[in-house]
Amino acid sequence: MGFADNLFDLTGRVVLITGGSRGLGREMAFAAAQCGADLVIASRDYDNCAATAAEIVRRTGRAALPYGVHVGRWDQLDGLVEAAYERFGTVDVLINNAGMQPVYDSLTSVSEKLFDAVVALNLKGPFRLSTLIGERMVAAGRGSIINVSSTGSIRPRPSIVPYAAAKAGLNAMTEGLALAFGPAVRVNTLMAGPHRTEATAGWDLGNLEDGRNPFAAHALRRIGEPSEIVGAALYLASDAASYTTGSILRCDGGMP
Repeated sequence: MGFADNLFDLTGRVVLITGGSRGLGREMAFAAAQCGADLVIASRDYDNCAATAAEIVRRTGRAALPYGVHVGRWDQLDGLVEAAYERFGTVDVLINNAGMQPVYDSLTSVSEKLFDAVVALNLKGPFRLSTLIGERMVAAGRGSIINVSSTGSIRPRPSIVPYAAAKAGLNAMTEGLALAFGPAVRVNTLMAGPHRTEATAGWDLGNLEDGRNPFAAHALRRIGEPSEIVGAALYLASDAASYTTGSILRCDGGMP
């Protein structure tokens, strides 16, 4: 193994990722497996989790456990944790990636049910899962928790207010948990900007020449590709980030 291979090596470690069957979560899951980790792939759609897990096993030779769970439902998370520890005996990296950004006609049209659902999935669930696994990580003497946030948390637009508020809470939670679980466990925020996923499939991306490019003010002047989240995720998951905790790492193409 070369220097970089050793630095980002996850051999013998177990990564649990929510929202791991598609989009950025899927990219991070495959990257972790390719660096030697075994995986727990969790999302609401068990069939998608199972398909992703099977492909990870086939392509990388690593073990992968699919698990169907609604991260926003507090009482379902104990079962996820127990299943992960029963299968692998440990969780070394937790990636709280599951989230939702609903579309609404106006701010007054946002119902209490919708608002609560957004907060539950983007903030409440990650808190509960982090505390359940974080305490076990502390007992084991090591661990890394990565909370996947959004640049919307610091640049909230009217169309994403509940989502932005929940993700801002996730940013704050990261700092508090880093203090609570240190020095054994590192807790960081991976703040993602727009990437080309199912969530952005309907966007009019324009181009650099026609004046409609929504990323013209960004330093890189384009949307990110899903694979471009991988480097930041592997950094935070691995020993390469051994002195990084309570931090926010932005991966957003230079969003102003």
